Amino acid sequence: MIRKIILLTVLLVSTHLFAQENSFSIPDYKSIEKEIKDKKSAFFYPNLMERLTKNDTLLTPDEFRHLYFGYVFQPKYNAFWRSPDEKKLREFYGKDKLETSDYDEIIKLAEHSLSEFPFDLSQLNYLAYIYHLKGDENAAKITSFKFHSIINAIFSSGDGKTCESGFYVLLVDHEYVLLKLFDVESESQALVGNCDYLSFEKGKYKVDGIYFNIEKMLENETKSFR
Repeated sequence: MIRKIILLTVLLVSTHLFAQENSFSIPDYKSIEKEIKDKKSAFFYPNLMERLTKNDTLLTPDEFRHLYFGYVFQPKYNAFWRSPDEKKLREFYGKDKLETSDYDEIIKLAEHSLSEFPFDLSQLNYLAYIYHLKGDENAAKITSFKFHSIINAIFSSGDGKTCESGFYVLLVDHEYVLLKLFDVESESQALVGNCDYLSFEKGKYKVDGIYFNIEKMLENETKSFR
């Protein structure tokens, strides 16, 4: 079931991970924080979040960068966040075949999860697929737009080749969502400076591993223990 969802998404996501060249821009957190807190700014965070929750498909890539990377400055940001509906949703994930009667319950649970954390990539991916199965292509398109826009915001932050150019992520879960998108598996995980380094089987892929910058996750973790 999950593999079908992932394959559906892979067709729509560009293969930045294995690209020879990938232009990127490391998030300037100082500038982002200033802009999202300025009520006169086009990137004022409450306005951007309202547009996101109202399914505004005119949000630009730059606006999604401010939404995603600016979330670390929101009081609700929690690097350890887990969906409160994860257990129930996993019961549906494990089914070989979903019943049409399952759709509305899955949508209800996934939407609740997203109301808690709008960047829950796993649920956005799953929700788009369920809307597609249900025949609601408009909702599927909107949800896919959010998913891919967030993914592209992450891709715009680095190339994953070194810690200095690692992809910036809000949660460890986002690292594994990206790996699933490209149908690759990691053999091990190690903390290298401010990065998670996920290594692959030697020679199996075009790269031996991928770096994710978790600087803001580490800062959030430190705050939680104060």
